[in-house]
Amino acid sequence: MKLILRYALLLMPLLGLAQLKSPSEFLGYELGTQFTRHHEVVDYYQYLAEAEPQRMKLIEYGKTNERRPLLLATISTKENMQNLDKIREEHMKGLNGEGTPDKAIVWLSYNVHGNESVSTEASMQTIYDLFTSKSSYLENIVVLIDPCINPDGRDRYVNWYNQFKNSPNQVDPNSKEHHENWWSGRSNHYMFDLNRDWAWLTQVESQQRLKQFNKWLPHVHVDFHEQGVDNPYYFAPAAEPFHEVVTDFQREFQKTIGKNHAKYFDENGWFYFTKEVFDLLYPSYGDTYPTYNGGIGMTYEQGGSGRAGLGIITSIGDTLTLKDRIAHHHTTGLSTVEVAANNVNKLNDEFKKFHLKKDFKYKSYVLNGNPDKLELLTNLLSKHEIEYKAGSNSSVKGYNYATGKISSLKTTDKSIVISTDQAKGTLVKVLFEPMAKLSDSVTYDITAWSLPYAYGVNAIASESSFNGTTAVNSKPELKGVAANSYAYLADWNSMKDARFLAELLRNKVRVRYAHKPFTVDGIAHERGTLIITKSDNKNLKNFNKILSTASKNQNKNLISTNTGFVESGKDFGSSYVDVIQSLNIAVLSGEPTSTLRFGEIWNFFEQQLDYPISVLDEDYFARVDLTKYDILILPDGRGYNSFLTTYTKEKIKDWVKHGGKLIAMGGAIDGITASDDDFDLKEKEIKKDSSDTIGSFEISEREQIKSTITGAIFKATVDNTNPLAYGYDDTYFTLKLGARSYKYLDNGSAVYLSEGDNEPISGFAGSEAKKKIAETLIFGTEEMGRGQVIYMVDNPLFRGFWENGKLFFANALFMVK
Repeated sequence: MKLILRYALLLMPLLGLAQLKSPSEFLGYELGTQFTRHHEVVDYYQYLAEAEPQRMKLIEYGKTNERRPLLLATISTKENMQNLDKIREEHMKGLNGEGTPDKAIVWLSYNVHGNESVSTEASMQTIYDLFTSKSSYLENIVVLIDPCINPDGRDRYVNWYNQFKNSPNQVDPNSKEHHENWWSGRSNHYMFDLNRDWAWLTQVESQQRLKQFNKWLPHVHVDFHEQGVDNPYYFAPAAEPFHEVVTDFQREFQKTIGKNHAKYFDENGWFYFTKEVFDLLYPSYGDTYPTYNGGIGMTYEQGGSGRAGLGIITSIGDTLTLKDRIAHHHTTGLSTVEVAANNVNKLNDEFKKFHLKKDFKYKSYVLNGNPDKLELLTNLLSKHEIEYKAGSNSSVKGYNYATGKISSLKTTDKSIVISTDQAKGTLVKVLFEPMAKLSDSVTYDITAWSLPYAYGVNAIASESSFNGTTAVNSKPELKGVAANSYAYLADWNSMKDARFLAELLRNKVRVRYAHKPFTVDGIAHERGTLIITKSDNKNLKNFNKILSTASKNQNKNLISTNTGFVESGKDFGSSYVDVIQSLNIAVLSGEPTSTLRFGEIWNFFEQQLDYPISVLDEDYFARVDLTKYDILILPDGRGYNSFLTTYTKEKIKDWVKHGGKLIAMGGAIDGITASDDDFDLKEKEIKKDSSDTIGSFEISEREQIKSTITGAIFKATVDNTNPLAYGYDDTYFTLKLGARSYKYLDNGSAVYLSEGDNEPISGFAGSEAKKKIAETLIFGTEEMGRGQVIYMVDNPLFRGFWENGKLFFANALFMVK
């Protein structure tokens, strides 16, 4: 009897394995023969959590904009899961060089780009095999799996594909099922690329995911992707340039993992490549961000993406199927866990070493400036769990971001101090360094991003430790709104002020603003100052309550005055004090525009400004009555030459001449102004060097980069008497993404590169590109009839993270008349 019981106990785990359903069994179709909708993926993970409660923990860590759940599965052995909190705590002690961890943490992230849809399918097979045939890997490993980072984008693609695919599916690459619409499945709800948002955290998916990521800071993180149909599989090691903070071990371990992958790919005769294209520099990727937090961050790229569908004929005549793609991602996922399981001690030792105090050149970063901007920046730091403190009444010497020279900065208790002597010290260096060191000028993304420039604050990078003194309280103490004042004044120099104005306009409050500086009650006020008078709003019920609520909502103090008679400047009834009317704003969408650039505008209005817009699609734009709108925004894009027919262009110009305001951004400027004398803006022409010769094919790429700017920062001059630049100082650091260049406007050049300012402050710019952008316009305004045209050559809303540019966009909406 005892013998039978013993055998029964031994058989119980095997019976459990046999009863666990594979993805194909659970879904009712063979994995790879259909695309699985997100709710079905959720169902499978919930099934596994219920079937394996002792080996799996499943949490919903948030929801998307379209209310789809974001999931994180944690799996290991029964014993490890029982001690999960202790395992995590011992691992996180490594941030301080302490603890005795004996487990490694592997995090697998799938489907950050929605139409790179194979990875979520592969995740289901991977987690199933880790419970069954590869369960031995879990003895000393905790695996975290995010099956779909971007559910909104994935379902957009899957639903589109299921609508348009043939039955059975068609492998002909010309068939409709291989050609997505303008709004592809790649991006999230707001058309943002979530794989470029890890550091900036502009999107809800990124914000919620990072809370979980910071709880674990995994030893290994893999970001699963897809690329072009004809590309072989890509896996680590990554390409140059590597950021200088990437350690020798991180480089070598990428090779170790890559060699293990190669072993399996070689056995199957699968093609692959390494050390090309995907570098480790830009900090906001799913490979670099984990790397800068001490892990081994890697990108894996399978050929296919949105074009591949369930199957497609490649350029060499082979057929690439979804099953093939699943097999490749499934193999690298398991291989990654296998390598980690065989190197637990080394991973733990090196994680501790990574977080030891580093001898970085700059030991401290000290920031002064607009309190609203500092508050915004410290909010970002808190999300990254980066420590910061307040300054003291002293002086600090170091590299001055504004001048590019060594100088001193006076500090107060309002200053912000960030030290590299902390657990997140490496990340601090990467995000704040004035200029990232480039080992190679051919990069996959932008080469400059330093947060003091992005947020528009004064900064010193000091070679001395300067730890600060106290905790920071960056929020102002609200004083309340005095009742029955003649007028209430609000400054205008940050997005907080723009949000305050937007809330008032939504609630029908009439607001004025000053075109000239003025002084009243002994207090000086700058251009753009908002003036809210009791007289303007005498017919508005609950005026004081609306004003008080807006003040509290936006954490905004107002200055009350009992007179409109100023001591200097222009009185409140002057023609130099304009009324801001409630605006009807339209934004063009569709083929002429870039989805990413349109999405930045859409997100700006709905998530940052909270002001309504109408989206006008190019399909029916010709039939729209533009007189219903005060403002029309043309986002950056490459399709304007075909969109702007003679009829469409004349329609827009006629609307402007009759009082409309046109905001043209990036490529839209080329389209709207080309060969048209009604526009004063003219492209700058550069004479081609007659000594240019034809180079060899091999060096052509490096020749081409002479004419490119890969996301570099330039110091620009600001005419802050122009309403487009109200609230700014006389300089602005602009992020240039290319060499598009226009001559100065005769009267409306608000922001421009002055003579000698064509050398980047940070980042890479090619020699020919620098010549082209010398003495050119960045932002400007031009009158046309009774209306205005506003030009934005550079993008002030880029990826939602260039915070200091956003007030220019708000000025374009509210300040330019």
